[in-house]
Amino acid sequence: MAERQSLLGQVRDLLNTAAQAYAGSPHATSLAAVVDRMDEPLRVAIAGKVKAGKSTLLNALVGEELAPTDAGECTKIVTWYRDGITYRVTLHPKDGTEPRQVPFSRDAGAIDVDLQDTPADFIDRLVVEWPSSSLRSITLIDTPGIASLSVDVSARAHAFLAPGEDQVTPADAVLYLMRHLHTTDISFLETFHDQEFAQATPVNAIAVLSRADEVGVGRLDSMASAARIATRYKADAKVRRLCQTVVPVAGLLAQSGSTLREAEFKALSQIATAPKDDAERLFLSADRFVQAPTSIALTSMEREHLLDRFGLFGVRLAAALIRQGTVTTSTQLANELVLRSGLIELKQLLLSQFAARRDVLKARSALLALEAVLHESPIAASPQLASELERVTAGAHEFAEVRLLNALRSGAVKAKPPEVEEMERLLGSSGTASWTRLGLEPTASTGELRTALSNAIGRWQRRAENPLSSREIADASRVLIRTCEGLLVDLN
Repeated sequence: MAERQSLLGQVRDLLNTAAQAYAGSPHATSLAAVVDRMDEPLRVAIAGKVKAGKSTLLNALVGEELAPTDAGECTKIVTWYRDGITYRVTLHPKDGTEPRQVPFSRDAGAIDVDLQDTPADFIDRLVVEWPSSSLRSITLIDTPGIASLSVDVSARAHAFLAPGEDQVTPADAVLYLMRHLHTTDISFLETFHDQEFAQATPVNAIAVLSRADEVGVGRLDSMASAARIATRYKADAKVRRLCQTVVPVAGLLAQSGSTLREAEFKALSQIATAPKDDAERLFLSADRFVQAPTSIALTSMEREHLLDRFGLFGVRLAAALIRQGTVTTSTQLANELVLRSGLIELKQLLLSQFAARRDVLKARSALLALEAVLHESPIAASPQLASELERVTAGAHEFAEVRLLNALRSGAVKAKPPEVEEMERLLGSSGTASWTRLGLEPTASTGELRTALSNAIGRWQRRAENPLSSREIADASRVLIRTCEGLLVDLN
């Protein structure tokens, strides 16, 4: 049996055919650009209020200190970080003139870009190309702070993430950072959430409980406290409607773990090997950690550096790990800090279920672009292209799955919680692998998968045919039946 062509593959073929049909016209260039975007890595925008920790999280995801974390001019501009063959920064003006390379410097820290006296208001975006294995699968986009005291700065983030009804946002997914759930956060999430899936807006939104280590005021159980809060937010009806999930991440801990230096490990080891009472006295407050007299052979400047790099929670955790013998080298400590920061879970979400959802969004975006071209500039080949577009759209079960998932999260389709949980899982909310959708172990055999799928098909068929089922549930059941049938075909 021939392998089924993916949705993205079908759309790519259709766009290439359309670009050939429109050869010699301006539309050929725009259609070719849409095809190029489908081949790009996942575009992830990082958004949030001022001081939410956006740049710190970006640095942690890259594994290098690239993005400035202070309140400099560059933090007011949308900045793209993508993999490249060389180190380069390109400035894209708003007036449509040609982008130009601009000089930059870096001294053991964030990139300092020379804007050459160009005001931030005149800059559409900066594109930083940086050879990095972390950026090969993800292009990260740092956005200005929401709810900034500067109206212009906030407007740049809104314009990028919610550009208007007739435009498609450049982001495939959004990480929205919040220190706690606030009305401003809900309002902003609503601006780019597209319930009807009419545009390719980033319905792939992850809420990140950033600076999670501050929840417990630096205690060793701070991340456990943050995880409990994130679980509570996940169950909130408003958050479920706007985000796929909520993840607690200690951004500073993740960044410092990703960029740990040997000298810092030695300094942390001195705290760990000092009498425990001496160390604990320092951990009473940030001021005390830096200024208090102590027998530990670290100057105030060295302690201030550790505090800036790790935070009080990070220093306390690192010292405890070294003292307990859990880690004995800088590499082991780096890995342990990253693991405990929540960064790995976030990366897994981005590179598994969100990468798959990206393909659906990009396919839909491409079809909308082609539909607009066919409507605005019909040519001899338009009827045939329109017919093929309709065939691809009608046969794209992935679109129906995303619509149903959004309907479940918004409450438009009402069912009992256990049933909603199973429906969302079958739709790929926790991952797109067959065993994940069916709630089985990764080691499940083909026979077990086939049996589970057959049982699910029978169960949802009965639900669809039950006269007591609402129309919404009956329609949802038919979508799930087709999902299971598709998974069954893939097993053969």
